[in-house]
Amino acid sequence: MRVLGIETSCDETGVAIYDTERGLVADALFSQVAMHAEYGGVVPELASRDHTRRLLPLIQQVLDDAGLRRDELDAIAYTAGPGLVGALMVGASTAHGMARALNIPVLGVHHMEGHLMAPMLEDSPPAFPFVALLVSGGHTQLVEVQGVGRYRLLGESVDDAAGEAFDKTAKMLGLAYPGGPQVARLAESGDPGRFRFPRPMTDRPGLDFSFSGLKTHTLTTLRQLERAGQLDDQTRADVARAFEEAVVDTLVIKCRRALDDTGLKRLVMAGGVSANARLRERLAHEAEKRKAQVYYPRGRFCTDNGAMIALAGARRLLAGERDETGIMKAVPRWPMETLEAPAGA
Repeated sequence: MRVLGIETSCDETGVAIYDTERGLVADALFSQVAMHAEYGGVVPELASRDHTRRLLPLIQQVLDDAGLRRDELDAIAYTAGPGLVGALMVGASTAHGMARALNIPVLGVHHMEGHLMAPMLEDSPPAFPFVALLVSGGHTQLVEVQGVGRYRLLGESVDDAAGEAFDKTAKMLGLAYPGGPQVARLAESGDPGRFRFPRPMTDRPGLDFSFSGLKTHTLTTLRQLERAGQLDDQTRADVARAFEEAVVDTLVIKCRRALDDTGLKRLVMAGGVSANARLRERLAHEAEKRKAQVYYPRGRFCTDNGAMIALAGARRLLAGERDETGIMKAVPRWPMETLEAPAGA
């Protein structure tokens, strides 16, 4: 089955073709980062308009790259949520229009299930069951995964997601959008011993996260340093290092607890923050101590992309799932634990 995947949940237009026999055969991505950087964050209306401009040319590009005609597609999968409703509608309407014209099945896919499947695009994919750390600008969750659609939420952020905290801290430090990579880059030259920031919610049982207090602590520290006339470039780097270390330590501690609580030996990490080099290094070290394995996608599949949607959609389409005829899905808020396993899974 050849599945066209469409991702338009936020600020990246992703398109890919996944063949259930050959694997990923083509993918393309257009990032809106440069456009939104002027405003310091995503502007929903601009995002929707840009998806409208970019989507059809990208679909034609992946078809050309794969050497396929539109009538050689077997199905279409698109991101149905969660995300910005206007952006979601661009992908949903395009997918349904094409599917009706080609008389092929179409299916709305959960965005975070797509991220969950992204490591399975690699040559050595994880086997079920495993613990998943889904960590991005909008989500920070730990999930026990027994199979496709068989998810148990172990913990999640009660306020800011980790990626959101990175972006807000970047603004405090005067860094450009998107903030995560900028903070990580600045932290490389920071002194790890100068500041120690709190590791929120690690002094109590449980697997939930909270990064709002850490963000406030960072802001307070910066204001105190500025009033004292001590906020030079090196100090900014030292603060960035302390912030990054606090986030990474918190995520690692919670992952360690999740592995211990479930008794599982496989950890999957996905989402934009999973590209953070310090986080990957620390989780690899923890996994080695526990004789466990860590899996994550290559860098270009950590952020939003069409390949993960095509793969996640293919798994459910093969099981016979479809959108009801003529009914598009665009769900801004959609808890992943409400998903069900495909029939027969």
